Amino acid sequence: MQLQKVKILGAGSIGNHFSHAARTIGASVDLCDIDQQALQRTKEQIYPARYGSWDDSINLHSSEEAPKGGYDLIIIGTPPDTHNKLAIEAIKEKPKAVLIEKPLCTPDFHLVEELINTSNEFNVPVFVGYDHVVGMASNYASDLAMQSKGNIGSLTTLDVEFREYWGGIFNAHPWLDGPSDTYLGYWQRGGGASGEHSHALNLWQHFSRVFGCGRVVEVSAMMEYMNDGKVDYDSICLLNLRTENGLCGRVVQDVVTEPPRKWARMQGDQGFIEWHCGYQPGCDAVLLNQSKNKTQEELFPKSRPDDFVAELRHIEKSLETNPALSPIALHRGLDTMLVIAAAHLSARKSCSVIIDYSKGYKLEALDLVVRKMERV
Repeated sequence: MQLQKVKILGAGSIGNHFSHAARTIGASVDLCDIDQQALQRTKEQIYPARYGSWDDSINLHSSEEAPKGGYDLIIIGTPPDTHNKLAIEAIKEKPKAVLIEKPLCTPDFHLVEELINTSNEFNVPVFVGYDHVVGMASNYASDLAMQSKGNIGSLTTLDVEFREYWGGIFNAHPWLDGPSDTYLGYWQRGGGASGEHSHALNLWQHFSRVFGCGRVVEVSAMMEYMNDGKVDYDSICLLNLRTENGLCGRVVQDVVTEPPRKWARMQGDQGFIEWHCGYQPGCDAVLLNQSKNKTQEELFPKSRPDDFVAELRHIEKSLETNPALSPIALHRGLDTMLVIAAAHLSARKSCSVIIDYSKGYKLEALDLVVRKMERV
């Protein structure tokens, strides 16, 4: 189905990206924010600077006076600690779908059960904004993986890294003095490397599913926390993961690496597939090596705004088929949140954490594991 009417909550960077993307696909846009200054910045600074000029067809509203009802899609682009409350309210407007920007919520799973129940009650599918898993390069890599296991034999390990200094985020938000001015400076609010760069973890989980290796059931994490009395966030998040079908691999997320590296490698016993974001300026790539032959390179020209257009196009197609099968469906975002919560618990307790999915999406699904060393 075609998205014709879109409402966006939050006029920050994400809200601007989705406003432009929605207009690109021909949808009308109502952009809302609780802060009148944020709406003014959007019209006078952010949008014109990014896209050349302001689009007068975008309607700006204070959140209190925002229209309700009749939308095809409502997008939640506010800080993570507000996501679920706003999403629950949005679902009750009965749109065709709701999209929540990543990370889905805070690591304590506040209001998650109510979000799930409300989505089911009103029969409104919820998507989570991990746009990289529905991009052209990711789709191509997934197609390779499903062709006789990508012609790389049996998958032996999987590594994903999103290492990027977050100075670019603050350059895009010049009205912020730093992480203490936003949720980014507080891991409990969904910030830090574990939340902001959780694209890496989500991509790892996606490729694991594509190869039939299942969900993550064991997490061992090491974090570098920054706590100076003003902020409390993880600047480095290192994850060792094991799936229910025995795949072992690694995820690295940080907010300190410059220049950035966004990369995934699916290593088989007969070759590898690599996914690269920003492989060249304005270009993603997928590399394939089979049986130690010459590595094949496939390039995908792309700009950052293209990511959001592709995400909306994906939602349109998913609504025509089965939204529950989408790589950005609600349960996929919740799976990522379980691993994020497990990672913080593992780092604090210095031991592995087991995830028991039968207990639902809550902290009670996480169990500590203390391993004993055995002498050979």
